[in-house]
Amino acid sequence: MLAIADLAKGFASPEVGGARVEIVRIPRFALSAGEHRALRGESGSGKTTFLHLIAGILPADEGRIELDGVVVTELSESRRDRLRAEKIGYIFQTFNLLQGYTVLENVTLGMSFGPGADRARAKSLLERVGLGHRLDHFPRQLSSGQQQRVAVARALANRPKLVLADEPTGNLDRRHADESLALIREACREAGAGLLLVSHDEDVLAKFETVQAFADINRPAGRT
Repeated sequence: MLAIADLAKGFASPEVGGARVEIVRIPRFALSAGEHRALRGESGSGKTTFLHLIAGILPADEGRIELDGVVVTELSESRRDRLRAEKIGYIFQTFNLLQGYTVLENVTLGMSFGPGADRARAKSLLERVGLGHRLDHFPRQLSSGQQQRVAVARALANRPKLVLADEPTGNLDRRHADESLALIREACREAGAGLLLVSHDEDVLAKFETVQAFADINRPAGRT
């Protein structure tokens, strides 16, 4: 379902006079349809950049990403945006909620870029993450943990083929973290979606049957 070959991405770094520093170099990576896998890695290791490349948020410098039969690395920015809306659910570490919209609107607006807004499904997902009583609240009226749960509901709303989760429980207490992770995995199983989660939380990683060290797949130039 996801196949990656010779993927590379670098950025100009002021620490070396503006020269390009390679952050991601993935020779090979694959994820089967419906597979759940966790990647272990510390902050700054390139995990978020890797997820952004898969989602088409960032363009690759080199290499190939194929998702559900579509070569992401050959698409224009607008077509990558459309693919992300239709096939990918992304749970951002920093929430990325729209502050001027209610909780319910944040979820339904995300759905409108894919198959179309479904208020009943949006409400159902928000109830499942414990926010059925907060539908008309704005993100600024919620705790960080509640905002993260809105982000989880939004990512699952369009029944994506692949869910990408960047430290999705980082702002939750242990009970809500366990509940949110269980919801993510249950919803992915129901839809037959793959799940790729990155985390450094050993409690989260322990709940996955397949855990891979990000350092084992990422070999940027200059790394020993």
